Amino acid sequence: MTHRYRSHTCGDLREADAGAEVRLSGWCHRIRDHGGVLFVDLRDHYGITQCVVDPDSPAFAAAEKLRSEWVVKFDGTVRQRPAGTENPEMPTGFIEVYVRAIEVLGPAAELPLPVFGEHQYPEDMRLKYRFLDLRREKLHRNIMLRGQVIDSLRARMKAQGFFEFQTPILTASSPEGARDFLVPSRLHPGEFYALPQAPQQFKQLIMAAGFDRYFQIAPCFRDEDARADRSPGEFYQLDLEMSFVTQEDVFAAIEPVLRGVFEEFGGGKPVTQKFPLIPYAEAQLKYGSDKPDLRNPLVIADVTADFARDDVSFNAFKNVIKVGGVVRAIPAPGAASQPRSFFDKLNDWARGEGAPGLGYIVFEEGGGKGPIAKFLPADVQQAIAAKAGVGPGDAVFFTCDQEAKAAKLAGLARLKIGAELGLTRQDVFEFCWIVDFPMYEWNEEEGRIDFSHNPFSMPNYDHDAFMALDPADREKILAIKAFQYDVVCNGVELSSGAIRNHRPDVMKKAFAIAGYGEETLEERFGGLYRAFQYGAPPHGGIAPGVDRIVMLLAGEENLREVVLFPMNQKAQDLLMGAPSPVSAKQLRELHIRLNLPEPKA
Repeated sequence: MTHRYRSHTCGDLREADAGAEVRLSGWCHRIRDHGGVLFVDLRDHYGITQCVVDPDSPAFAAAEKLRSEWVVKFDGTVRQRPAGTENPEMPTGFIEVYVRAIEVLGPAAELPLPVFGEHQYPEDMRLKYRFLDLRREKLHRNIMLRGQVIDSLRARMKAQGFFEFQTPILTASSPEGARDFLVPSRLHPGEFYALPQAPQQFKQLIMAAGFDRYFQIAPCFRDEDARADRSPGEFYQLDLEMSFVTQEDVFAAIEPVLRGVFEEFGGGKPVTQKFPLIPYAEAQLKYGSDKPDLRNPLVIADVTADFARDDVSFNAFKNVIKVGGVVRAIPAPGAASQPRSFFDKLNDWARGEGAPGLGYIVFEEGGGKGPIAKFLPADVQQAIAAKAGVGPGDAVFFTCDQEAKAAKLAGLARLKIGAELGLTRQDVFEFCWIVDFPMYEWNEEEGRIDFSHNPFSMPNYDHDAFMALDPADREKILAIKAFQYDVVCNGVELSSGAIRNHRPDVMKKAFAIAGYGEETLEERFGGLYRAFQYGAPPHGGIAPGVDRIVMLLAGEENLREVVLFPMNQKAQDLLMGAPSPVSAKQLRELHIRLNLPEPKA
């Protein structure tokens, strides 16, 4: 054994190595005393090896001093475990190392949280001691999965003819989207760089520069509040852009990449082979969301016309319909056999969401029952049952409000009912595309037309007809769809994308409709707008989130479980102590004077 620290890793040894003299180094994962014989599970990045020290060993006195997470070097002999003590669940579970010499390489203080086991600990403690948290098996495995997924994404992109580029980290502040992280310039007093929210403008400029297929695993920075599916501060995405493509070309390029990665790392779960295209309006109606979870088979129906009939006397809904409201029906297959508490619990849940409750009808052989049924003639009940796709033994729940609110509550109720009735499959990855997003929306507060999503998307509208549009023709303008699309998996939005508006005349008109003059384009997006004056190809792209992909593959519900060093909910790095004050000298160099808010009483 010539190497200073190890002849093998803690994941290497097998029965064929019995009798070999070996040297292992790692962490004391678990120490057990069995009648005076010490068993040490030694752990490194590669695995765990059981090591044994008995009183006859010259290392026994040193072994008695070992504690959890001490870093040690063991010299010893490999031997087969005694019959009946094997552990077939471990690759090294048929051997052990009889230890003759121990060297302590790094003693550990008392642990603030144990590494052995997967016990739940407060998030702030886990983040402050992230280096310990990362030693735990599950989290360590998640981070390794992340690296493997990124390697696979890169290989698949390159196999499709994409080339990896790096775009700037210090750039100009963006007036659109989330808040920027700003970086003061020492050389240009009073001026600031921004960390990129995404490489959006740069990747479009790469296309304008004549490159054809770009991608990168891109870091993005947004000063946003944390959510389970959104990290505060920074995140990574598979950013890509293509020239001379239609929307369908983008789909054809990215679908095999996503499908392949989920098949490779999804543990054998079925993956959608051809992602269905669902128009935005249809998604809002059928699923109450533009990120539908298709593992849930329930489909929402519009039953506004049925409740609006003259022979229906349910005024609680009719009065809402008269002022522009809608009624949505959510089927609940088999719910007729559920106890009354099932319906009461759903009503309480709806009230917790800010709604008056969930009306419902329970369908039996003789007709409908429930608090709403008596207000509905038999033929109306039958029409509702047909639209909702239910029959005897089933139930239907209702939401009634203005369209956006009714759709949102119906969408949440669909997920809740699907989960409560055990209808939502857990063993698949269900993908879809959401397409035909509206280009514009009506801003009620400001009484004007505004962009609904991405101002740089190409409108799905005849060029000449678009250029001739009257900005005052609200009905026509709000009907315009854009070449925008989202890719969704299991109810998680992985990315938005678009075919870009590469025509300066169309871009100028699109902004004019939303009330912005050409000076706005020049001032806020000058680099991109100028580039398009000199011949830009049709181009489009998308940017699936790497963190969300890994989160789905790892079966986690929070992004912090798949990120090495995440921030907490308040966008603080508890491990490194960021953000933190800086010295007066640093502030002077940057020509910055602090104007802090008064401390709260």
